[in-house]
Amino acid sequence: MIHLKINTRVTELLQISAPVIQAGMVWCSGHRLASAVSNAGGLGLIGAGSMKPDLLREHILACRQETNNPFGVNIPLIRGDVERLIDVVIEQEIGIVFSSAGNPAVHIDRFRAADITVVHVVASVKHALKAEAAGVDAVVAEGFEAGGHNGVDEITTLCLVPQVVDALKIPVIAAGGIADGRGMAAAFALGAEAVQVGTRFAATIESSAHPLYKQAVIMATDSATVLTMKSLNPVRLIRNKFAADAVQRERSGATADELRELLGAKRERRGIFEGDLEEGELEAGQSSGLVHEILPAGLVVRRLVEEFTQAISRMQALASDSPPL
Repeated sequence: MIHLKINTRVTELLQISAPVIQAGMVWCSGHRLASAVSNAGGLGLIGAGSMKPDLLREHILACRQETNNPFGVNIPLIRGDVERLIDVVIEQEIGIVFSSAGNPAVHIDRFRAADITVVHVVASVKHALKAEAAGVDAVVAEGFEAGGHNGVDEITTLCLVPQVVDALKIPVIAAGGIADGRGMAAAFALGAEAVQVGTRFAATIESSAHPLYKQAVIMATDSATVLTMKSLNPVRLIRNKFAADAVQRERSGATADELRELLGAKRERRGIFEGDLEEGELEAGQSSGLVHEILPAGLVVRRLVEEFTQAISRMQALASDSPPL
């Protein structure tokens, strides 16, 4: 086994030993997954996007019983009850919040008063600069390869990360399309100081997703996902009947209201948590084609670091064998 100590501004900021963050995915990221990742040296996130405030509190309390290491909470800022979710985070003295889908400037003063480290997810340089100006501690630059909701500009991870790195002074975490150590090494080559991984952790033993959803992820191929609902709120899904219906309606010129009607309520829960493989939203990234087995989350963290080390070693060997420039 190859060992490498990886020290970056992100590992220092979050007080973790491996620069691996588990994304706060709806219906996947409960206390079991978050604590398993944190126990392995990464940062586990409880996904508040599919939780009411009281349930979030329960998961935080359970996570504290399962790990002594740092963990955080992901909060989508567009939630109607976002203030109540923040109340719970402050009440429970959570030290790390990853925010997404909204403007962090609206809530930064509350987070700062509670001494909370804030990391915001962005999909463009413009929004990265706004987040930095608002006072966040780091950003996640997420390319549109990622599962779930994506940026309207459809910027890939390979193009987005280095531009955000060049534009910002605060640390950048790369996300979107990363499922193994090779992707992690590529992200570091682009200037990232950690990676956030979603789909690979969605298909782990500790993920709270339905077993049928996990099987759909590991059976996926390189072309298994589609980006749809672009005129409403772009979302990447594994292809199924619902995704095909959404694509067809968009091509037929459906309005945003018509897409909302198709989406209805609880599509994410129906697909990810309840395992409806035809009519549910099966949110997953393009990296699902790299996920072939359901593993313990701690093993995923260890493999990411080991594969990262191996990838770096291969590149160093190539450089040492090359003639001088």
